[in-house]
Amino acid sequence: MKKFLKSSLVLLTACTVVLAGCGNNNNANSGNAANGDKGTNAGTATNAPAEAPKSDVKIGLVTDVGGVNDKSFNQSAWEALQALEKESGAQIKYLQSKSNADYEPNLNQFVKGGYNLTWGIGFDLGDALLKVAKENPDANLAIIDSVVDAPNVESVTFAENEGSFLVGVVAGLTTKTNKVGFIGGMESPVIKRFEVGFKAGVEAVNPNATVTITYAGAYDKPDTGKSLAATLYDAGNDIIFPAAGATGNGVFNEAKSRNDAGGTKVWVIGVDKDQSLEFGDDVTLTSMIKRVDEAVKKVSQQVVDGTFKGGTTTVLSLKDNGVGLPETSKANVSAEILAKVDEYKQQIIDGKITVPSE
Repeated sequence: MKKFLKSSLVLLTACTVVLAGCGNNNNANSGNAANGDKGTNAGTATNAPAEAPKSDVKIGLVTDVGGVNDKSFNQSAWEALQALEKESGAQIKYLQSKSNADYEPNLNQFVKGGYNLTWGIGFDLGDALLKVAKENPDANLAIIDSVVDAPNVESVTFAENEGSFLVGVVAGLTTKTNKVGFIGGMESPVIKRFEVGFKAGVEAVNPNATVTITYAGAYDKPDTGKSLAATLYDAGNDIIFPAAGATGNGVFNEAKSRNDAGGTKVWVIGVDKDQSLEFGDDVTLTSMIKRVDEAVKKVSQQVVDGTFKGGTTTVLSLKDNGVGLPETSKANVSAEILAKVDEYKQQIIDGKITVPSE
């Protein structure tokens, strides 16, 4: 009997070890994106699900200084690659740039590493990406918000002025003080399109409103964004539209603090993504969505499919649904104002209104 019990205990222990080993193997297949303190530190996405088709395609993404977790522009691009990874099994990775000096070495790290496609996210990467493209004519590259004239580069830009016109309509019809503000990141043709489109939209529906324009000089300074927002709100602006990457996060923080304190209600207009999903609809009036995610996923899919075509430029506008407002706008924008937005949207698409771009 004792011999039987001893044998049973040995068998039970062996089974327990086997089961534990199986559990450890499952855990080894999980991971998450991570980035370090240095510009050349990389993040890798969660391994593709077991059921996803496997692919040898490798796609790299280089952020601008706003970083991959900017809750805006870069984050949209990275999320697009994460979605592609789940669907196709493509291998993806990002390199986060801490300064302009990181752009070229980060791009080269992917190109020299044999990646099938290397993305540069943002206007600021244009010069570095052109240099890398010329030095590596057999490499495939793509860029958002800049036109790089090279046969191995696909460029994607957006009609930010058109989408910004529509949120300007919302701001002009919503403001209680007839004062609204705009905070840009760094001055560039892209951010200028946001600025002039927004101002034109406000003026189209509310000629009595004033639009105060200011620039932070950076995309990665939330504290600067918060300070600039405080100045604008103190001056009576009750709506601010930041087009400033992570700097704009500080605008939301300032607005939240004021609303929580019970003072005069203030609003922020989100940019690039539906930022109400991040900051809440108690502070986000609406957002000017720019479908960076769709553009990145579409071009990257071409590489997976073997149909990538360099030397092309795509401009995504209102008629392409490349820019616009999210459905969540209904939470804070009246049906009457949204109807007016739709009227202006159709006039822009039909060519009856030409929105300024500079």
